[in-house]
Amino acid sequence: MADTQRDLNAETAGEAAIDASKSAEIMEKYEKESRTRNFAAKPLVKAGYILCLFFTLYHLGFASGIRLLQMVNLKHHAIHVGLVLVLGFLFYPAFKKSSRKSVAWYDWILIALSAAMPVYVFYRYLDWIATGFRPTTLDIVMGTILILLVMECSRRISGPALTILSAIFLIYGMYGRYFPGIFQHRGYTWTRMVQYLTCDISGIYGSSVKVSATFIVLFIIFGDVMNKCGMGQFFNDIANALAGHTKGGPAKVAVLASGFLGSINGSAVANVVTTGTFTIPLMKKTGYTKEFAGAVEATASVGGQLLPPIMGAAAFVMAETLGVQYPVIIKAAVLPALIYYLGIILQVQMRATKDNLNGIPKDQLPKIGDVMRERGHLLIPIIFLLVMLIWSGKTVIMVAFWTIVVTIVVAQLRPISRMSLKDLCDAFVSGAKSTISVAIACACVGIIVGVCAQTGFALSVASAIVSIGRNAVPDSPAISLFLTLLFTMVTCMILGMGLPSIPSYLITATIAAPALVELGVPDIAAHMFCFYFAMFANLTPPVALASFAAAGLSGGNPMKTGVASVKLALAGFIIPYMFVYNQKLMLENVGILDGIQVVVTSCVGVLLIAAAVEGYLRGRMNILLRLFSFGAAVLLIDSQPITDVIGIACLVVILALQMFVFHRHDKPDAASA
Repeated sequence: MADTQRDLNAETAGEAAIDASKSAEIMEKYEKESRTRNFAAKPLVKAGYILCLFFTLYHLGFASGIRLLQMVNLKHHAIHVGLVLVLGFLFYPAFKKSSRKSVAWYDWILIALSAAMPVYVFYRYLDWIATGFRPTTLDIVMGTILILLVMECSRRISGPALTILSAIFLIYGMYGRYFPGIFQHRGYTWTRMVQYLTCDISGIYGSSVKVSATFIVLFIIFGDVMNKCGMGQFFNDIANALAGHTKGGPAKVAVLASGFLGSINGSAVANVVTTGTFTIPLMKKTGYTKEFAGAVEATASVGGQLLPPIMGAAAFVMAETLGVQYPVIIKAAVLPALIYYLGIILQVQMRATKDNLNGIPKDQLPKIGDVMRERGHLLIPIIFLLVMLIWSGKTVIMVAFWTIVVTIVVAQLRPISRMSLKDLCDAFVSGAKSTISVAIACACVGIIVGVCAQTGFALSVASAIVSIGRNAVPDSPAISLFLTLLFTMVTCMILGMGLPSIPSYLITATIAAPALVELGVPDIAAHMFCFYFAMFANLTPPVALASFAAAGLSGGNPMKTGVASVKLALAGFIIPYMFVYNQKLMLENVGILDGIQVVVTSCVGVLLIAAAVEGYLRGRMNILLRLFSFGAAVLLIDSQPITDVIGIACLVVILALQMFVFHRHDKPDAASA
């Protein structure tokens, strides 16, 4: 058995190595954040390493409560943005054709200006306090430079979309008097706008940078430390042990492993490349098509950011934005996320049963006991994190800091996860580099959020969305709400295209969520609705970065992979409507019986959706039966007794028809999963 296991591992590693050789190319193609310089000169390599290490140690020191590093928010945010700008201009070239071996002369000027920004904030802070943040000419000059630095750094790292969007908002802020209808405002001078965006905690140094400088940076560091000590391998081995032997096992392994890892690392594309390197070749070998294999990896990777406990740090950002405690977000997010993954698993199972795709023999897979003995101790930091967040009463920042400390200590318990000082420093440096893209996007989002707050743009958009929904069918509030949800979904997916997850959520929460709140949707449901569809922009063509990255690994057609991803995630597209119409799905004011009803009807709903998409339940389904199945699933969106009964009755009818009316000669042997 050991020889067989070694042969399988060797074969899998060989296949993975082929894909691993493409991973850097795929990351660069679909995640602009990975297009960094690779310095030829050793002094530059050392300088970049030391600067990244300083970045991480500074933020850990601030989180630890060291008195020397405690300061007002504006100063801390200025240091954070200044360091991110310096690292951004150091590691990211201006253009694709720019040298990646050295730093251009003009980048040294930008680095110097970036380093000067926090120094200037420290120099001027007391004067700003004394004068009520009244700016001088030099303040306006420095503020203008800061805005340009942030926009240029964002362009290099995240691409032009966010930079163009922030430029449009700046134009809107200055020339609002020329805009039509409800979007018109009096307009602000450049001086007033720069003052608002750079001399206070309302714009660039505002709420979006606050979450970057506190929660996001710490959890990115936590994720990199966990990866360094072998958590990714642990998740993969556990998933193989649990599901690898079942029908379509490798696809289920991809779903489980990508979900576990995605909750921690918070990057859909990075998650696809990390886990897909191993899972996609096995799925193809089992018999799944290239497009379906890529779609499974993409949908599972995106879903990790919807999955508690960490949700790629979104849970903490959402809690901060809504002003609620972390457990409130987790309670609201857990059931929708599990239902989303149930929908993917059901489709994977139906496809495997329909096409008779077997799993991997048990004797060729790791055993749960062996995996837990080797790496089970790595669960301790996650358990510690949950316990501290829910019951300790400590701040999220302090809990994150101590979780990182516990992870480092726990990793030393066994040789397989033990880290040397060099390994730890490498993890810290990797964490700093991973933070750059999210942090600079948050700073650029600060421009957009600041203009929205200054001009009232978010309220105008909310009014416009609500007005369109109401005027379409003025005598039907239910249809008006549905249309408003539809318009909000489209808005969120457009705004979320090509952006990192957290900045994408911050934009959509600022612009789109108020429309739902105005119609009486609870705050948390409105924000979760926006977050879901901002995430699904990674799956849906024409952008679909996660799907395209998965297609790059699988060798499938990118657009077909994107379409397959949408089909796999179809339950996820319906779930946000479910928890808007029925907050019980978010476990809000739910008794035991109500909770059972919600769980049962939700599971029946995703089962019907999976059957409609795959065209299979107990046997193959014709188009009429598939449409009937999807219609029954739609009835379960609004969890009312009558619709629930009809929906479940429809499932019984479908099963009865397949058992007693339709021929089942095309059904494969129903080996249990």
